[in-house]
Amino acid sequence: MQALDDKPLVHADGESAGAAAAAISTATAAPAWLAVASLAISTFASVTTEFLPVGLLTGIAASLHVSEGAAGLMVTMPGLVAAVTGPALIIASGRLDRRIVLLVLSAVLVASNLLAALAPNLAVMLLARALLGLVVGGFWTFAPGATGHLLPAPLQPRAMSYVLAGISLATIAGVPAGALLGGLAGWRAAFLASALVAAVVLALQLKVLPRMPAARAVVPRDLLAPLAEPRARTVLAVALFLVSGHFVGYTYMRPMLQQVFGLSNDAVTTLLLAYGVAGFAGTFLGGRLVARSVRGTALLAAATIGAVLLLSMLAGQGAVPAAVAVVAWGVAFGLVPVSMTTWMLQALPRSQEAGQALLVTFFQVALSFGAFVGGLVVDGAGIQSALLLGGVLAIAGAVLVGWTSATMRTP
Repeated sequence: MQALDDKPLVHADGESAGAAAAAISTATAAPAWLAVASLAISTFASVTTEFLPVGLLTGIAASLHVSEGAAGLMVTMPGLVAAVTGPALIIASGRLDRRIVLLVLSAVLVASNLLAALAPNLAVMLLARALLGLVVGGFWTFAPGATGHLLPAPLQPRAMSYVLAGISLATIAGVPAGALLGGLAGWRAAFLASALVAAVVLALQLKVLPRMPAARAVVPRDLLAPLAEPRARTVLAVALFLVSGHFVGYTYMRPMLQQVFGLSNDAVTTLLLAYGVAGFAGTFLGGRLVARSVRGTALLAAATIGAVLLLSMLAGQGAVPAAVAVVAWGVAFGLVPVSMTTWMLQALPRSQEAGQALLVTFFQVALSFGAFVGGLVVDGAGIQSALLLGGVLAIAGAVLVGWTSATMRTP
């Protein structure tokens, strides 16, 4: 029995991760890292586009002559579509070269942004956002596994952390930059700028992505494989608890910082930026930690998020405890995507894309559930109750990780 120290990643010939990594030539890997960078920029561009309406909502609502509540559907639509399209795309793509799949997704991202920029009404805007949901679900499903075609096994956790870091970078720079551009030149200019970034990425990927043939076609029954494998079921269950708990609190971080810690609007803005920077750093840290222990990394993330949410109720007001909580929370959540993705890939070595597709669905469902339930709790019982609920859910995820580590052998 093995506790939190998972097996090191191993080549087919049995070479250990450390020895193999040392033998890899930097010069040889350089083109592959450029391909990884193109995938990272794709995740950045898609997530930036997903959250652009957050900073532009008022202007878009006024321009399209709808209420702000109706305009909020622009934020809901991509997540709902992404939850469905991950599994759907993995089946529809069959044995199609994954290079072609990723290039098509990048092209759809360009089209989504252009359609949003030119939208004359809410219906056309929601169509553009539905296309974006297809892209988000597709990138989260295919991009992490694509690193297996680009780099040797010992380098894949680091490569995945770079791909997933695009998400964190979008929360730091992309969304504020879009809001700033929207304020200077109008919300349509922000979508046009996103379209330009996506077009540049598409051109880069046409040049640097190699052929990535699928091992075999995924059929609908393959999507049941993660539910039949105990280790994969555990990943999905942990994702439900951990991601739900996180978004119960994260969605309402601003009122938490104002009401619980007593901070001003300027201080809240600063700490929200600090959260993004910490999450960016946590993603890279996760890429290194999962190479040592996948479940240990997931346990650290879940326990830290749970502890931050619960202890915030007792910390008292002030900028110092707020800063400690926000930075710890940001680093911890930065560990989540890379640890969950790597854990699923290890749990289903022969059905990796099917596992990743189902993980995307569970992640998006947990995100929506956490935000929705958190809103009900905040409205009905206050922010302190939301922190309690989020903390309990995250700790439940940590307990599940710890129980699994104590009772199951590593994948």
